[in-house]
Amino acid sequence: MLFRSVVEADLDRVAALFEPDPVCWLGGDRFGAELAAGQYRPEWVWIAEDAGTPVASAVWWSRAGEAKPVALDHLWVAGSVGDRVAVAAELLAAAHRAFRATPEFHLRLPVGWRDQPDAVAAFTWRRQAAARAGLVEELERLQYRWAPESGLPPAGERLVFRPEPDDEAFLDVFRRVAVGSLDTTSCRHVAALGVDAAAREDLNFYASVPETRGWWRLAYTRDGTLAGFGIPWRNPYGRNVGYLGVLPELRGNGYIDEVLADITRFHAAAGAERISATTDLVNVPMQRAFERGGYRNVEVRFVLSAPVGAA
Repeated sequence: MLFRSVVEADLDRVAALFEPDPVCWLGGDRFGAELAAGQYRPEWVWIAEDAGTPVASAVWWSRAGEAKPVALDHLWVAGSVGDRVAVAAELLAAAHRAFRATPEFHLRLPVGWRDQPDAVAAFTWRRQAAARAGLVEELERLQYRWAPESGLPPAGERLVFRPEPDDEAFLDVFRRVAVGSLDTTSCRHVAALGVDAAAREDLNFYASVPETRGWWRLAYTRDGTLAGFGIPWRNPYGRNVGYLGVLPELRGNGYIDEVLADITRFHAAAGAERISATTDLVNVPMQRAFERGGYRNVEVRFVLSAPVGAA
């Protein structure tokens, strides 16, 4: 079995391999569009060949201009392969060695996927292969979406939102909201890196899209007490709820609804036809806030990753 990245001449052949299943959403049109946008590259598309015939493929993604891929979007192994898990694991391991990195694997699952045997089966062999390749940390996230037909949430009356150009002010709030957070990624990063480094990492991530920096807001109570913050954001696919939080000492007062409403209304005022958002399966309070704010759960994202610091 030969494991290798593809060249330009292979791309049409790779596109012909896509077979829809409950967790394999990538098709030929989307593949071509992502290649044209520079978010897929031939060196990030890998295949396994048996006697010259492709029997497996994997496609990694990153924002245009990035030096390394950040997420595995697609993993396929032909049904004729005797041990799909072994072949997939070897393919991932070979690519990781070439990348000198272990990007996360993002699987997109239907809502209620555990009650769908075909989705469970499609997920299971991929999960086992990813674990063999070092992606042993698991995180289940719920993808939400707001659309204009949901109606605008009412503007809050208890909080005042102000822009703040000083990154250090936001860095301080990132540190403070990490205390008692139900966000799994934040907790893992704080445990592995310490709260200061984890906060800096979060700030740098959101600041990596500089055109959104002027959108960020600190939230204050009417008496001027800092309550939290909201970061309306965007990725290559549209506007989203980037990050929001309420300081630990003010949680439980319903302020999160006002912060979310401010982000939603900000995007809507700019003409957004869709606003996306995610939260962890374990973060029930945030799920309820999204539901109150007119967001609908449309998908499940299952993220498989290497332990923090090992990637």
